[in-house]
Amino acid sequence: MRKINPNNFRVATRGTSREINRLIALNLVRTHQPISRADLARIMSMRRGAVSLIVNDLLAEKLILEGATGESHRGRKPTFLYINAQGRSVVAVDVRVSRTSMMVTDFIGKQLVSVISFPTEREPARFVADLSKRIKKLVSEHKELGECLGIGLVVPGMVDRATSRVIHAPTLGWRDVEILEPLAAATGLAVKIENSGKACALAQMWATRSDASPTGDEVFVSVSDGIGVGVVVNGEIMRGRHNIAGEFGHVPLSIDGPRCLCGATGCWEAYISNLATLSRYFGKDLREVKQAAETASFTIEDLIARARSGDAKALAAVKSTARYLGLGMASIVNAIDPGRIYIGGEIISAWDLIEADVRAALAERALSPDAAKTEIRTVSMNEQPRLRGAAALFTAPAFAAPALA
Repeated sequence: MRKINPNNFRVATRGTSREINRLIALNLVRTHQPISRADLARIMSMRRGAVSLIVNDLLAEKLILEGATGESHRGRKPTFLYINAQGRSVVAVDVRVSRTSMMVTDFIGKQLVSVISFPTEREPARFVADLSKRIKKLVSEHKELGECLGIGLVVPGMVDRATSRVIHAPTLGWRDVEILEPLAAATGLAVKIENSGKACALAQMWATRSDASPTGDEVFVSVSDGIGVGVVVNGEIMRGRHNIAGEFGHVPLSIDGPRCLCGATGCWEAYISNLATLSRYFGKDLREVKQAAETASFTIEDLIARARSGDAKALAAVKSTARYLGLGMASIVNAIDPGRIYIGGEIISAWDLIEADVRAALAERALSPDAAKTEIRTVSMNEQPRLRGAAALFTAPAFAAPALA
């Protein structure tokens, strides 16, 4: 049951039902392509004539196109429908503390060129100058990709919804930083900025697969340099008044715990980030000491490799992170009760080593036996959830449900 907001509503018009059916048809083509008009009508439980009118409108708007014909035992051969992903592209950018990644996708988020990675400039002005130069070079070298709709950029921090300023990105050391306007001015392209956790949730929500959470309630936990969490409720990203909803990474597991980069103590992030796991292994806080050559070049992947090769200390560090990961997930389950939790990040390459510990810790703190059995799915780094979420900032709105009442 949802209350109608008397201060912010949209009145239905004679075309409202047609608009809704149009978007349903567009999403069904996206999900089931290639699909015939007859199959589309069957799935929508509508007359073929009515569906043909909708399809003709989508063809006229160049949102879909007709492709190959199928086989038919009698009558006309069906003509298959596809989303028109041609001639439009998006530049997706994922900013992390050490490196920034960039890729180009088509209108439905399909990767078109290889991912490019380069060191992250920490000073905002230099960051914008370096990134804009790289984007202009990328776009000019791939003119065959057609019109660039814009740049979707995700950051490991909180973003003001109204202004798109980066309010606070602890791992980058950014506070109240303006990226959107200077990047748009330097590239001549539209720019949209999102928090990395929300972007990952957006990527999963708009993934073209048939195994979506049946309730529309899901959470994405991204474990990397920091912790990003995106929450989806009823098919929408949960944002809150200040666009900081879902910041579970900065909910304390213990107020007497280790200091977090945000300035507080005991945050979940301070227990399970890659740096926290490495610090646990080396027995010292790597954020607060000048790192020797061994620790400076040592990665979480190196640690996992040692754990697999029989290094008991490495395995203990990874399993300790697994326990804290499960305890924090219990807070998410108790607060949100999602139908599914996705986990991404480098630590997932050790999932076979840590899954039992994660699930045991979750069960220890979950408020009910059913909650303890919340489905958990891992998302590999190869799926590029942060970059796909960045691309979805431009591609998803065309498929989004209309706001009504």
